[in-house]
Amino acid sequence: MAVDERRRHDLYLALERLMGADQADSLMGLLPPVGWADVATKHDLNALEERMNLRFESMEHWFKAELEAGLRAQLRTMVSLVLTSLFAMASLCIAAITLAR
Repeated sequence: MAVDERRRHDLYLALERLMGADQADSLMGLLPPVGWADVATKHDLNALEERMNLRFESMEHWFKAELEAGLRAQLRTMVSLVLTSLFAMASLCIAAITLAR
């Protein structure tokens, strides 16, 4: 059963008769200003936590894959540059030795 403004007002009047106006005001102030359907439950929060954990895990896997791909590409580039430099230096040394004779 949904709680509407008429029911809230009836509840306030009953509380006012039982406890007085100040206590009724205090107690009504503790109630949410909207219907209970809009209030999050522990189940809602647990479901949200699970969805957030899944999102973070998927982002973590994506980030690791991107990082690994970038590092592999960088490693390939560095190895090819080092090998090219090594062969160039070896060729220069062989050429210098051959010319020195």
